[in-house]
Amino acid sequence: ISMAEVLVSGPFSRFPGVDVLLVPEMKSTGETMGIDTSFAAAFGKGFIGSGSTLPKKGTAFVSVRDRDKAGAAEIAQQLLSVGFKVVCTRGTGEHLQSLGIAVEIVNKVHEGRPHIVDMMKDGNIQLVFNTTDGAQAIADSASIRKTALFGKIPYATTMAGSKAMAQAITARINTAGGFGVAPLQSYFTKKAGKKDAA
Repeated sequence: ISMAEVLVSGPFSRFPGVDVLLVPEMKSTGETMGIDTSFAAAFGKGFIGSGSTLPKKGTAFVSVRDRDKAGAAEIAQQLLSVGFKVVCTRGTGEHLQSLGIAVEIVNKVHEGRPHIVDMMKDGNIQLVFNTTDGAQAIADSASIRKTALFGKIPYATTMAGSKAMAQAITARINTAGGFGVAPLQSYFTKKAGKKDAA
């Protein structure tokens, strides 16, 4: 397995009132780097290094645009396999249920209470994966992103970020003692040794 280096966007909490949905101008704000022998562990280290947390248990909220539903199935199954509960908005939830994936459906904010933001504020959501399409959907989900930010709930607004975070959580749970720490030189020594052997 090759060494993976991962950059994770930094703390939006320094920008009160700013929507956490990344735009190109914000992608370079405050990076951290994680190094490990797998992408999942490297991403996890980088994410933790940014001051965020990776939950080991709890409930994940998954709500994605139509074109991301196939990827959402993989993410939901991965989280369920390590003991998470998964809740989804109706469109995502019904799609996943049709595939035999055991998720629960929660209301969007405009569908009435209890809704997803209520669950987040009550401490019942530990992880948020939310992709959107179009100006209206982005506006409708702004309260989810703001609640995640102020509640310090880890979130991802892209499928690439969601998959990476799910992989990192799985790697952390499945690694005895959590992510390890090693001198930087040890990674390069192992890499050089593999090249010499080839």
